[in-house]
Amino acid sequence: MSTILIADDEARIRRLVSDFLKRDGHTIMEAGDGREALNLLENRRAGIDLAILDVMMPGMDGFSVLHELRRQEEENTHLPVMMLTARAEDADQVRGLEDGADDYVTKPFSPVVLAARVRALLKREGRGAAPVAELGALSINELRREVRVSGAAVELTPKEYELLIYFKNNRAIALSRESILNAVWGYDYFGDLRTVDTHVKKLRAKLGDCGAMIETVRGYGYRLEA
Repeated sequence: MSTILIADDEARIRRLVSDFLKRDGHTIMEAGDGREALNLLENRRAGIDLAILDVMMPGMDGFSVLHELRRQEEENTHLPVMMLTARAEDADQVRGLEDGADDYVTKPFSPVVLAARVRALLKREGRGAAPVAELGALSINELRREVRVSGAAVELTPKEYELLIYFKNNRAIALSRESILNAVWGYDYFGDLRTVDTHVKKLRAKLGDCGAMIETVRGYGYRLEA
């Protein structure tokens, strides 16, 4: 798979993003500030397929790293960059995109969605394949966000889709309700654990016979057996 640089001054954010991207088979490099990120990019650019840069980093912010990276790039070279920030102002997003960012994710975010956007960006840049999972009669095309059962399209809400992707990426693993809630609804979501049960019930119903693949682990959570 791909090698991805994650630059964020919050260790818990780096760990969260790293854990999810490693499940897709990616190799992860980490930087705790902008200067460290730029040094890694300058010295290891040929071995890095994508950079995720937090905007608000001490010393040298993500915008400055992006600007310097694009300034140094030679003709016909382009490293995909995703900006990660807690600032949701349109002006900041416009600035990042105009400076050469390829995507922009605002905190708080769903790790499942971020991982999917990474896959889509790598595919768009020709650096990775967008997986199409065939699980019996169930087909999931993540690039198109398309789910089919026995060839028929299944309409899922955004959270139902993210839930299905999380199960798919963790096949045969017993997942606690807490881990599902953090992964799909976000690390700072404080909703009731019954939210998970409600969405699993609806997802099973929409998947028809394939819904039986989502097994209940009594007293703990759920597991996808495909």
